[in-house]
Amino acid sequence: MDSVTQIVLGIAVAEACAGKKLQNRTFLYGAILGTIPDLDVLVGKFMDPIDAIMIHRGMSHSLLFHLFLAPILGWLITKIEKQRISFKEASWMAFLCLFTHPLLDMCTTWGTQVLWPLPYRYSLNCIFVIDPLYTIPLLIFLIMVWRTKNNELRTKYVRRGLFLSTGYMLLALSIKSFALYKFEKALGDQNVSYDEIMVKPTPFNLILWNANVATKEAYLLGDYSLFDTQPITFTKYTKNPDLEIPLENNVDFKKLKISSEGWYLVDQVNGKTYFNDLRFGILNDDPKAPQFVFSYEFVRSTEGLKAVEVPKTKRDAKALLKKMFIRLKGN
Repeated sequence: MDSVTQIVLGIAVAEACAGKKLQNRTFLYGAILGTIPDLDVLVGKFMDPIDAIMIHRGMSHSLLFHLFLAPILGWLITKIEKQRISFKEASWMAFLCLFTHPLLDMCTTWGTQVLWPLPYRYSLNCIFVIDPLYTIPLLIFLIMVWRTKNNELRTKYVRRGLFLSTGYMLLALSIKSFALYKFEKALGDQNVSYDEIMVKPTPFNLILWNANVATKEAYLLGDYSLFDTQPITFTKYTKNPDLEIPLENNVDFKKLKISSEGWYLVDQVNGKTYFNDLRFGILNDDPKAPQFVFSYEFVRSTEGLKAVEVPKTKRDAKALLKKMFIRLKGN
């Protein structure tokens, strides 16, 4: 999730753990602890861009790392607070603030390596990385917490905020399951045989959903809105295995295949070769010249072929949001 949401969640968890003893200082501890897992982004600034993608949501988001770090941070907090909170309580607060970060990230599309060093990434694909309906209610209740010193009221407010945010996430999972059912039914009605399906929400809402469907020879991409009255249709994007042959030994290609979790399409436009990550949507609807949200061009350099991310413009974002809003209203 976005940094603001992770900070808000970290504060809420810190308040639930130690608000009675630390009062508003939980806002400082929660904000810091809730941000620590994303320090891998800063590390990535000093790395090759593709390597930065590979480490994001890796070790710093893992259960093992948080179990190691929590008692160290807990000890530090007890020293700062001078016995206002016990080592056990501070360590528990630190662990929960740290570990709820990857748990929340797991609900988004980008996989989270929560069981690092195992090489598997987990994602529930039930919420977009920015969703105001998750963040704002929790933030409102935290403002109410900040404005009172009454422990009973503080406890009530933070519990209500966490209850609403958790309830919203459960709603997201339920709607995602319903959308998956609708996509699977549409594929069955159209007699489409497929190997794998991935369903995910579109930006900022739980109404419009995308599906990526993998068949032996192609990917099928489709949309479903809760307001739809017409059958779901799919756009076909043919796989191009021949274009992958020259890239088989390319280091960047191998890394991108891993980071995309197999959801990728290699194509050529005007003689240029592109690696397209299918998980995050498409900017246009042209099967002959698709432009995906995350696309990498293979460019010749002194080190051979290097994958360079195709830059996106504000115009691309505005066009995508406009198209999404129209489609969200149903067809």
